[in-house]
Amino acid sequence: MDISYNAMDTKLTLSFNQDVVTKAKKYAADNNISLSRLIEHLLTQVTANDYKSLEDYPISDWVSMVAEGEVEYKKTVKPSRKALKDEFFSSKK
Repeated sequence: MDISYNAMDTKLTLSFNQDVVTKAKKYAADNNISLSRLIEHLLTQVTANDYKSLEDYPISDWVSMVAEGEVEYKKTVKPSRKALKDEFFSSKK
């Protein structure tokens, strides 16, 4: 896999399901690429065209064949600082 990249890297913290991370690390190692470069490559592919949503992004037939049910994207709402502070102080009572 030949992937070029810009010399200006930026650190980024992401959270993934542990099973996904384990499989991705193995895939990256099997393809002699770092996990960072693999993810960079995938993000480059997704952002290379003007897709209006993830549903517009073309996926492989095999992904469609193994998919079960509708795709569901979940967003985690980050609590406000005040909510976190209130929770902290209420737990100390």
